[in-house]
Amino acid sequence: MNWDDFDAFCQVVEHGGFSAAARVLERPKSSLSAAVTRLETGLGTRLLERTTRQLRLTDAGETLYRDIARPFAQLRESAVDALAQGGAVQGTLRVAAPYEFGAHHLASVACLVMAAHPSLKVHIDVEHARVALFERQYDIVFSAIEHSFAPSTVVTRRVYSLERGLFASPELLARHAPLASPESLEQLPLLAGGEDSAWSFTGPGDADAEVEVEVRNPRLRSGNAGVRLQAAIAGLGVARITRTFCAQAVAERRLVSVLPEWRCMPLRIHALLPGRRLVPAKVRVFLDALEEEAHAQGQ
Repeated sequence: MNWDDFDAFCQVVEHGGFSAAARVLERPKSSLSAAVTRLETGLGTRLLERTTRQLRLTDAGETLYRDIARPFAQLRESAVDALAQGGAVQGTLRVAAPYEFGAHHLASVACLVMAAHPSLKVHIDVEHARVALFERQYDIVFSAIEHSFAPSTVVTRRVYSLERGLFASPELLARHAPLASPESLEQLPLLAGGEDSAWSFTGPGDADAEVEVEVRNPRLRSGNAGVRLQAAIAGLGVARITRTFCAQAVAERRLVSVLPEWRCMPLRIHALLPGRRLVPAKVRVFLDALEEEAHAQGQ
């Protein structure tokens, strides 16, 4: 029997199906299906029940996966460590990032790194929802949420701090009395992020006063920053959003700053990495390039 067929079986199970595994591995779906079929023939038993809607492990499949999944994961990990020691920047770098950060800060870095390393391919998923680091075998997940993980499983590095502000359309503000402080935001409809429960502020000006405003019954709640941006431009409410993300709308006077003398809590971006002994070269050069860009922008 071919050990690669055992690994293919593990990958299909871990990714929840042949199509998902094929995408991550950049391997034809038919090749994975053939590998599992060969394994089933060699073992003389069915390992997976295949239907048009789902994939289910048989009892024999569950037993086999339980016995071999860990050793094969360790083999893959050892291969990654060997590549890291060799220093070759090659293969596919898989990255996930929140939309506000990914759409405006990763593209230029990815282009620079790929230009410098012709053997490297980059796969970037720009997500609106929270992403699990191990869900699709990402090399880096950029997260705006400070996770808690066991040190042996995940390495966390803070890489960016994005300045945020409050923005609304001139038309909306013209219909309401001027705002004196963050507490007066209750006079206006709010456009909140998917997990926003409160907005924190410091100021005004250089003062150290801290104010927290609860986000109660927002007019719109969405983890998609683009949706919140469009709603703010349409005059539907006040959005808290990163300044880089709405810079064009501000320049075009479709949005204006609200309470500019008060500073919003920045959007802190962390890079989550699998807790390997060695960081692969492709990950290291990407994060180094991102750090250089952050320094250039005064981060």
